[in-house]
Amino acid sequence: MTDRFRSGAGRLCLDFVRTLRHRGTSSESEELPDAEAWGAWIDQLGPFATPVHPASAADARALREAVYELLTGEVREGVRRRVNRFAALPVPAPSLTPAGGLRWQAADPAEAMLALLARDAVDLVTSPEFARVRRCAGERCGALFLDTSRPGTRRWCSMEICGNQAKKSTYRAKTTTRA
Repeated sequence: MTDRFRSGAGRLCLDFVRTLRHRGTSSESEELPDAEAWGAWIDQLGPFATPVHPASAADARALREAVYELLTGEVREGVRRRVNRFAALPVPAPSLTPAGGLRWQAADPAEAMLALLARDAVDLVTSPEFARVRRCAGERCGALFLDTSRPGTRRWCSMEICGNQAKKSTYRAKTTTRA
């Protein structure tokens, strides 16, 4: 089974921002249109062992947009206040199961996930890693990712998708020019 949501951007808050796919293009699509989708995102990428059933996705979308503004430097009035408000929410607490495993619990798992995401964004923008946040060079992508390559020159969020498409396009252009 493949995952419904993309991950692998290098930080949880960057994966979260990707839920507005193809941001700013004609093929932009909302991956968190409702509470069911928000719960599915938490189930796939969150720390909880049991399914999460949030009442709404409105706070998730509001936090996502605030985090995006924070990460891209397009910070409008109230963005920092919104991120700080979510960061102040209670986070999940670890507990040890009878079998010796780790379980994360929260009175409101959706709210706790918002707190984790906001705290991750605050941590990222105040760390040296922030200088390595990049926008994908893919024609129709634009996703943000953390460039962890040694030289810091990574161009695509995913070599398998965006990088491969770019290389195919370059190859086709060269082949067409030669013909």
